[in-house]
Amino acid sequence: MSIWKKPISLDLISKRSENTMITHCGIVFSDIGDDYLEATMPVDEKTQQPLSIMHGGASCVLAETVGSCAANFSVDESHYCVGLSINTSHLKQAPSGTTVTAKATPLHLGRSTHVWRISITNKAGQLISSTQLTMMVMTR
Repeated sequence: MSIWKKPISLDLISKRSENTMITHCGIVFSDIGDDYLEATMPVDEKTQQPLSIMHGGASCVLAETVGSCAANFSVDESHYCVGLSINTSHLKQAPSGTTVTAKATPLHLGRSTHVWRISITNKAGQLISSTQLTMMVMTR
């Protein structure tokens, strides 16, 4: 059973992301399932810290991007979602020159709040960071 309440496609999400922090960081939405959304991000000069590993803030940007986008497609047209709280644990380094993948899945889809888990992994499938994102559901 699909969680999506609005039409969703990679092309539509890409178009909505133009000229934002999303494109600046090189984030590309890569997969949609019935209950998840994925995106990739390179670890490069825009997303690394001085030690040539992924910046913790960049992993939060990636996590909130994927979770927020997923939340907004999982509510009907009379609602939208905004970030309320983000908590990220950084578990493993991602070196410059690699690409990471974020997968957002819902833990709770309520009338007034959503809670999403976003796992960021490397190409080997190792967990780089784990984020819990709480979204507030607003009425238009």
